[in-house]
Amino acid sequence: MAETKEEKSMEPDQHRMPQVTNSRFQQHYHLIPPQGWMNDPNGFTYFQGYYHLFYQYHPYGVEWGPMHWGHARSRDLVHWETLPPALAPDSAADESGCFSGSAIVKDNRLFLIYTGHHVPDADHPDDFWQTQNVAVSDDGLHFYKLATNPVIAEPPADNSHHFRDPKVFEHDGAYYLVLGSQVAQTATGRVLLYRSQNLVDWQFQGVITAAESPTAGFMWECPDLFRLNGQDVLMMSPQGIPAGKQTNLNLYQTSYYMGQFDFATAHYTHAQLRELDHGHDFYAAQTMLAPDGRRIVIGWLDMWEAPFPEQADGWAGTMTLPRELTSHHDQLMMFPVAEVQQLRTQQLLDEHWQGTERLLAVPDARHLELHLQTELNQWQGTQITLRLHAGQPDLQLTYYSHTQQLVLQRAGADAQRFAQLRPTALLDVHVWTDTSSVEIFVNHGEAVFSERFYPEVNPQVTLTADAPVNVDLTAYQLE
Repeated sequence: MAETKEEKSMEPDQHRMPQVTNSRFQQHYHLIPPQGWMNDPNGFTYFQGYYHLFYQYHPYGVEWGPMHWGHARSRDLVHWETLPPALAPDSAADESGCFSGSAIVKDNRLFLIYTGHHVPDADHPDDFWQTQNVAVSDDGLHFYKLATNPVIAEPPADNSHHFRDPKVFEHDGAYYLVLGSQVAQTATGRVLLYRSQNLVDWQFQGVITAAESPTAGFMWECPDLFRLNGQDVLMMSPQGIPAGKQTNLNLYQTSYYMGQFDFATAHYTHAQLRELDHGHDFYAAQTMLAPDGRRIVIGWLDMWEAPFPEQADGWAGTMTLPRELTSHHDQLMMFPVAEVQQLRTQQLLDEHWQGTERLLAVPDARHLELHLQTELNQWQGTQITLRLHAGQPDLQLTYYSHTQQLVLQRAGADAQRFAQLRPTALLDVHVWTDTSSVEIFVNHGEAVFSERFYPEVNPQVTLTADAPVNVDLTAYQLE
């Protein structure tokens, strides 16, 4: 199919945009919107010397609204340059919102594939339909939509109106995309597969896998299919899984399967569904393959229906640090990309400490990289706790040796989150704090907790144990 252009100005109306009135919670080295609302990462890719990251963006309010695609780029995955929005809901193919999607490079051009949202009657927002569309750029800055959009106009006949979030990739000379979906009759989630030779003409290939019952989720959003260490990983964000005693405690999660996928038959053999991150604030993660072969993932460092104190200041939402994905013991591991070391401005600690209680005197605990490592073989205690305390905002992580369990606790309702470690002789805890977030990586990403945290004063950082413990401490101030 020949392309025809539909050009639009993407500059938002400055007079309608909220103003940022206070910088008290603005992140220093995580991507945030210039103002307004941010959610899902979109179109994470590398093009013409830059990493590009798009995101769901409402420039005209601090709450979710008609979705645009915000846009930022970076040479190093750490220092981000905010660019004008790439997409706005200004065509018949997306008049109610440019919902989530992805990006791919073909013939030195950047293709965005995204969901067009359609709400015929604003008084009935749940009565909607969704299509898949394409926009193209030659320079990574200016985008035009295909006038022939949508490229996928209708879901399969048994699908409900939930039909969104295309993630595109290349495999054996053809293009594929996975789509989040819902079976109409059973109201259960699933992931669909489509195939194309040109990114414009798409053929439905089948269902990769589906929820066996409503308890496995009523909708599977933001799917991503990729190969890692000999296995095919299907990552998605299921909605509606009932909370267990210590699992699936967020409103929604990002989870994954690992297994083997046959592209010829669209048959996927996989293990059980697992959560990717154990914190309160992690959703809609998306991956990309870096030029050096690393699989990198980034997520929305927030959660639906959570409080957003920064809304009072004219903005809302942030992204996680970019993280490298690896696998070990049939489990995904996440750890910040090596490039984050560029953020270090001063080494604050480099010492061996033994004791039961230690106050880590650091000048700015809100912008800190902290690394704790302890041998457990000879330790006689049962628990070790790392705590950040700043009055009412309080965050602590406790390791329990008799169960090999981690328990994160923060102030307020719905306080605890849990993760189980494999038996280990070494406890390794790596923490990155930013102005209003904390990311904790245990045993190089075997367990990860992503948290929004809003101290307005410098937190106290303490380490306590119920028996003398030997700890190697390293800390850096971050820019």
